[in-house]
Amino acid sequence: MSSKMLQFTRLSAAMPKKRKAEDRRHDFQEIYRPFEPEQAAAQASRCEQCGIPYCQVHCPVSNNIPDWLMLAADGRMEEAYAVSSATNNFPEICGRICPQDRLCEGNCVLEQSRHGAVTIGAMEKHITETAWEMGWVKPPRPAVERPQSVGIIGAGPAGLAAADQLRNLGYQVHVYDRHDRAGGLLIYGIPGFKLEKTAVERRWRLLAEGGVIFHLNFAVGRDASLAELRRRHSAVLIATGVYRARGLTVPGADLPGVHAALDYLIASNRVDLGDTVPSFVDGSLNAAGKNVVVIGGGDTAMDCVRTAIRQGALSVKCLYRRDRPNMPGSRREVAHAEEEGVVFVWQVAPEAVLGDGKAEAVGCVRMRLGMADASGRQAPSPVEGSQFTVPADLVIKALGFDPEDLPALFGAPELALTRWGTVKVDFNTQMTNLPGVFAAGDIARGASLVVWAIRDGRDAAAAIHDYIQAEALAQVAG
Repeated sequence: MSSKMLQFTRLSAAMPKKRKAEDRRHDFQEIYRPFEPEQAAAQASRCEQCGIPYCQVHCPVSNNIPDWLMLAADGRMEEAYAVSSATNNFPEICGRICPQDRLCEGNCVLEQSRHGAVTIGAMEKHITETAWEMGWVKPPRPAVERPQSVGIIGAGPAGLAAADQLRNLGYQVHVYDRHDRAGGLLIYGIPGFKLEKTAVERRWRLLAEGGVIFHLNFAVGRDASLAELRRRHSAVLIATGVYRARGLTVPGADLPGVHAALDYLIASNRVDLGDTVPSFVDGSLNAAGKNVVVIGGGDTAMDCVRTAIRQGALSVKCLYRRDRPNMPGSRREVAHAEEEGVVFVWQVAPEAVLGDGKAEAVGCVRMRLGMADASGRQAPSPVEGSQFTVPADLVIKALGFDPEDLPALFGAPELALTRWGTVKVDFNTQMTNLPGVFAAGDIARGASLVVWAIRDGRDAAAAIHDYIQAEALAQVAG
C-alpha cells in the first residue's frame, strides 16, 4: 500500500466494480462490489491534500476527509475509522446513499480541474466496513452514567444520531418509534440496492447493546401524549421526519392504481425484509407485468423507478417537467436507472390520469424552460398543443413530502409550527417553544438529505446536554 499522496497525476479515478445491469435488475442487492484493499489505498492516494478542503466544506457533517484518506492510503485503517466516525455516527450509510456528486465529490478540486474526483463515498464505506470486519465498531460506552433521561421520538437518522451522542454522554436514552423496526426511512424508504438493511439493523442493535432503550410499535398520541413523555424525561427530542406525500392535483389523481411513492417503497422494502404485505400480494403495490409511470425527478423518484424494474415491470417511465441538468436527483442514480432500463421523459408534466375505473394512462403536456426560479432552476411552462398520453397501469407520485400535523397527532396543540408545517425551533438551540422539547432533522428542516438529519441530530444532542446541565445547576443554586 502506498503512503504517498497526490497520485492523481498517474492514477485515474475509479469506483468499485459495479454489477452488470442485466444481473442487478433482478434483485435488491447493492450494485457495487466492495473495494479491494489495494484498490482502495490507491484511490485514497489520489487526494491532493488541499490547503482548503472543499470536500469537507461541502460536507454537512464536516467530515475530515483529507485526513482519513491519507490514513487509508497508508494502511492505517483503524485510525482512518476513528477520524471518520468522529464526525459521523453512520459513515458506512452516508458512504452508500449520500449524493456525493452534489456534495463532497462534486466540489473536489480534482473534479473541478477535470482530473476526476477522489471516490470519497466509496472510500467512506470501505473504511467503515473494514472497521466492522475487524471489530473496531463498538457500542456506546459512557465514562459516567447520568441520572437524567432523554426521550427521542423517531428512530430515523436524526433520532439515532442523537441517541448515539447522548448515550455516549451517559444519559438514559429512550427512543420511541411507531414502526416495528428502527431506522425510519433508512429501513423502509430506501431500497436495498442502495442500502442493504443489515447495515441499518446492526447499527440500531449496537445502540441497544450500548444501553439505548427502544420502544417500537409505539405511537406518540396513541400510546402516550407528548405531555406524558415530557413528564417522563428531562428532555424530549422530536425527530419524526416528514412522511405526508404531496398530492397530484390533476383530474383522475384519485383513481385506483395511483399511489404515493412512500407507500410503494415501504411495501417493497417490507417484502424484501421478509414480511407479508397484503397490498403487494394482491398486486396493488406490485409493479410486476405493469406499465409504470413515476412522476417526479428527485431521489425518491429514482428509488421508485429502479424498484419497479426489479419487480418485473413491463415498462418504466419517469416523467419530469424540467430537463436533466435541472433535475434535483443524483446524476449517478439517473445513470444507474438508465442502465437498468428506465426511460426518462424530460420536460413533460401530467395533465390527467386517464382510465375507466382505474388508471390506464397519463395525459401529458410538453414543457419549455424559461428563466430560473427561486430554486435556481429554469421554470417550466406548458407548450400549447403538445399533449400526448403514456400508458400506465401503475402511477407513482414522487413529488416530495410535507410534515404531518404533529400538534394534532401528539395531542399537543401548544406545539408551535412554521408556515410550512415543520416544527418551529430556535436554530441556535434547536429547542421548540416548549421548554425542554427539541426538534431535529426533516421535521424541523423540511425534507432533506440523510446526512443533514445526522448533523441535526448531533447538534440537538449537544443542545440537550447543555440544557439538562444548565437545569441541574439551576436546581443546585436554587
